[in-house]
Amino acid sequence: MTITELTPPLGEPLTLAETKAHLRIDGSAEDDLIASLIRTVREHIERETGLALLTRTFRLYLDGWPCSRVIQIGRDPVQTIEAVTVYDADGIATDIDASGFVLDGQARPARLALPRQPEPEQAINGIEIDFSAGFGATGTDVPDTLKRAMLLHAALLYEFRGAVAPDSQPAAVPAGYDRLIAPFCRRGL
Repeated sequence: MTITELTPPLGEPLTLAETKAHLRIDGSAEDDLIASLIRTVREHIERETGLALLTRTFRLYLDGWPCSRVIQIGRDPVQTIEAVTVYDADGIATDIDASGFVLDGQARPARLALPRQPEPEQAINGIEIDFSAGFGATGTDVPDTLKRAMLLHAALLYEFRGAVAPDSQPAAVPAGYDRLIAPFCRRGL
């Protein structure tokens, strides 16, 4: 199973203004740095939790259908299923009629059951499922706890700005960060 992002988020969960207020910065000299830190902490928290904070479109690639007939989608919360495509041996795509599907987009991981699952003939990535996932279109839709964790993380990375190159961030996570994101993380045995 592979998931790729088809469309980037239209913004970030944290605004430059609220992040600068948290960091107690008045000037605009470091706006570019702070904007890159906001993106870095969003990407980090999404990797750690498996969440998409802002709604955007993804593609799930599968080699075959699961035996249980329930497809687990590893990016949450899933809002909609856009398309389901199956490829034949020649690589020709066939869109599957997904009417009658059942989506539990709030489950962790999200689950999808399709009424019809024709076998793909392409050995690798023979199935593509396009879906949208995220809490909403703006930062106001993101849970405050996650935004608080991001602000703490951005503050720590800002303090490391001279010691760690921007492309090597995140250098660390702040104390308490793990406790803030813990309720949103998937746990496995």
